[in-house]
Amino acid sequence: MDQFALFASERAGFFVGWGTLTLINAGLAQGKNRSGLLWWVLSLFLGPLATLILVILPKVRAKMF
Repeated sequence: MDQFALFASERAGFFVGWGTLTLINAGLAQGKNRSGLLWWVLSLFLGPLATLILVILPKVRAKMF
């Protein structure tokens, strides 16, 4: 097995987990009436830190009109 294939196989789980976390954060954001797309992008860079921020932030009130 060449070195690139070995590196790719070792890192695949990391990228799958990080990608799954971004989707979970997007759903969590939408549940708090926040932009799922914005939080998905933020989660790409912040990862678990974005999850912590989302958990701490209060739910946004729905607009009256």
